[in-house]
Amino acid sequence: MSAMGRLLAVVLIAGCAAKAGAQEYPLRPIRFIVPHAAGGSNDILARIIGPRLSDTLGQPVVVDNRGGAGAMIGTALAAKATPDGYTLLLADAPHGANPALHSKMPYDTLRDFAAISLVSLMPSVLIVHPSVPVASVGELIALVKAKPGQLNYGTAGVGSSIFLTMALFIDRTGINVFHVSYKSGAPALIDLIAGQTQMQFVNVPPALQHVKAGRIKPLGVTSLKRVATLPQVPTIADSGVPGFEDQQWQGVIGPAGLPRATVLKVNDAIAKVLAEPEVRERLAGMSAEVVASSPERLAEFIRIQVDRWSKVITPGMRID
Repeated sequence: MSAMGRLLAVVLIAGCAAKAGAQEYPLRPIRFIVPHAAGGSNDILARIIGPRLSDTLGQPVVVDNRGGAGAMIGTALAAKATPDGYTLLLADAPHGANPALHSKMPYDTLRDFAAISLVSLMPSVLIVHPSVPVASVGELIALVKAKPGQLNYGTAGVGSSIFLTMALFIDRTGINVFHVSYKSGAPALIDLIAGQTQMQFVNVPPALQHVKAGRIKPLGVTSLKRVATLPQVPTIADSGVPGFEDQQWQGVIGPAGLPRATVLKVNDAIAKVLAEPEVRERLAGMSAEVVASSPERLAEFIRIQVDRWSKVITPGMRID
């Protein structure tokens, strides 16, 4: 065989091997990191789509909760994983905000990950204790401005999704309220119901039963459209803060360097899972909007989030 013939043979063999490798993936279980503790909305979402991804990809998809440090512990594990498609991460709002909150991070948010697909958007609702004498977002803003620093709000900690939503609300309205930080959203909500705090943002599902029981007053939702599960509650954008929108988001990413064929295979599997009526129904029950996307759209979405929070997070909010 001539030298040219041998070269062509090597190229063909390499091409066939690469194609076969892409077609074979996955050959073993996939680790699906949720960078938060079990029981939250991200964990629930992962456990809804995980088994369906297993069925679609033909291998177990194992949810691995690695919470802590504002989602950075689990995210760092994903960043340092081998880029072979066997470690994926369900990223969310803190992923885009952490560069503004921390001067030192164990990874680069934009450089060290490969975007795969958006999954969903979830609005939250601004709630107050029934003793707070307001019936609308506008009235709340007026009350707080009349009593600067005298009212407080609870969050699941600096950098949490509901903390970020309040940071944006404060930025847009110029109000002065005192922050009460909790280890998670559950005790924050419990203390608001008990009257220890006056206001907070909360995911829609855990708020519903308390709204119906009259234990909390919902004033506005953070989406640009009303939420089907709280149809009587207006949007904040229509209640005195034009254009206000901040929804929790979830998207699947992996470590930088993932083969394009692997990215597209997982992207296609996610799209198929999110098209299933049962999955869409369960996400609708969480007031979530299904938003499967291209890898490019998620990458741009994350870039926009990083830029957005760099303008909202003030030096006093930093965790350094």
